[in-house]
Amino acid sequence: MKNKIYTLVVALVLYSIGSTAQEIKKSDTVRVNQYGQEVGWLSLNGESQEGILKFTSDDKSYSLWFDNRVQFDGAFFSNDVYNPIGNGASIRRARFGIKAIMWTNWYGEIDLDFSGSAVELKDAYVKYTFDSGDFNIKAGHFKESFGMETTTTSRYLTFIERALSSKLDPSRTLGIQVNHWADKYILAAGVHFNTIGDLEEVTFSQAANKDFGVDEGYSLTGRAVFKPIYDNEKVLHLGVVGSYRTPKTDSEVIGAYRFSTRAISSINRRKYIDTDDILNVDHNTMLGFELAGAYKGLMFQSEYKTVDVYRKGELSTMNINGYYVQAAYLLFGGKYNYNGAEGEFTRIERGKKYGDLEVALKYDFVDANDAKAGIYGGSAEAYTVGLNYHFNPNVKFMVNYVYNNNDRYANGKGKLFVGHDAAGNLTKDPVKVVETKGNAGDDFGMLAFRVEVDF
Repeated sequence: MKNKIYTLVVALVLYSIGSTAQEIKKSDTVRVNQYGQEVGWLSLNGESQEGILKFTSDDKSYSLWFDNRVQFDGAFFSNDVYNPIGNGASIRRARFGIKAIMWTNWYGEIDLDFSGSAVELKDAYVKYTFDSGDFNIKAGHFKESFGMETTTTSRYLTFIERALSSKLDPSRTLGIQVNHWADKYILAAGVHFNTIGDLEEVTFSQAANKDFGVDEGYSLTGRAVFKPIYDNEKVLHLGVVGSYRTPKTDSEVIGAYRFSTRAISSINRRKYIDTDDILNVDHNTMLGFELAGAYKGLMFQSEYKTVDVYRKGELSTMNINGYYVQAAYLLFGGKYNYNGAEGEFTRIERGKKYGDLEVALKYDFVDANDAKAGIYGGSAEAYTVGLNYHFNPNVKFMVNYVYNNNDRYANGKGKLFVGHDAAGNLTKDPVKVVETKGNAGDDFGMLAFRVEVDF
């Protein structure tokens, strides 16, 4: 059913494009659409802009272009583990997007993902940019303005997967957001509701409404970025983000919050870090800080974020927090580019005609243990070394080596072994583990690769 719904959406989009192209030419100056109505029209000029097919009118008031990408991933894991991990490969993303500018100020976008033999709605929104060119408002399904790494498109990520701590960030939700930017700062604020990315989330939300009459919940999210240094060769980025969030109905348990994350891999499906459902939640507050910069072919990026889960009655508030730091360098003389309107790094400029080689390092940590609240979801750290080759603006090859270090509480809600008991047997109970601190938990290495094409 899920595939049929979104396949129909794609078919309708493609049909509408074809129908528009098949208008009746009543005269040299008049056009009639498929409904028999006279319509205004513009001739479009098609061109390839570094591999992206784009159609634009002579007066620049209308543009339409495709935004597609395929990411083929694979990973190999070390065998010295408590819980065996299968090597494998997958299509991490298979994205099909159509974007358009209409009447100069209006913008529309729809973006679908076909990976995993399923179809998922990503972006679907409308945006209006005021004539000043530094202020817009958008409404629909899109990423909340929280988390520098999370809001960066997967096309331009330095590493194959985002950080463990970035899983704390909200992602795409229904909402309305305003954005304003200038040379020295960026401001964004929005009100957001449920996510409708896949059928399961929609089903949960509809069931909560139909069976219990429960409000969907809402979030208030804001971001402020200061750019004390910003020009063509260098940038210094300082950001702060915050969000107030009531429980949503797009998950199975109403009034609950759950944090879980995989070990920086889409191949290894186990979620070592998992708080399970935290019940009787009143609201959450989130706070994050961003520090990043670049000078020519050198860049660094870091974030710290913390989530407080406030529960009803006398139940203790739970805290989850995490951070990452990363740095990268382009060996062939390339340059990092920064999007001053959105506060994130975008596509690099290659140093050589035949490409550029990028080397990158990253440290990542997340802690979902809170003794005061009596919740132990586990903590983990990860060390990553990355090597990326940018062949051209559209094709990239990535290799990452990651070492994951999980603690004794990272047992995937009691499903995974985390050490040995006094009798020498594997155990899933962190209390029975006899390994010393730093040695308990399932630790492993991973060698991962990605081949990516954007078109």
